[in-house]
Amino acid sequence: MRGATDLPLWAALAVALLVLLGAMLGLIGSIGLLRLRSFYDRVHAPTLSTTLGIGSILAASMLFFSVAQSRLVIHEILIAIFMVITTPVTLMLLTRAALHRDRAEANPEAPPPLQARKAEAER
Repeated sequence: MRGATDLPLWAALAVALLVLLGAMLGLIGSIGLLRLRSFYDRVHAPTLSTTLGIGSILAASMLFFSVAQSRLVIHEILIAIFMVITTPVTLMLLTRAALHRDRAEANPEAPPPLQARKAEAER
């Protein structure tokens, strides 16, 4: 395996851009988690942006090690598949549990049921 200093310029730039993009998306998701007010707003920012950020970091890792080892490295695809499958499922489970709890406690921050929104839209 060659070192990082032996990487061609095109590969080094692509890896650097992908890592920066992933870091920026992770930062945006973290800021969204801190700045948004309710739980229902907060779950979207880290879920969406961090998943894309992790994808960028994994693409950078695949590119770096494929060029450095002069062979195709695709181990990161398993990680990406796992993240793409588990993140939305976790989001739905957390949101549904919070929604069930908030409606049972009559929390005013809980979104109304779908039937109530449809009836309100028909008026």
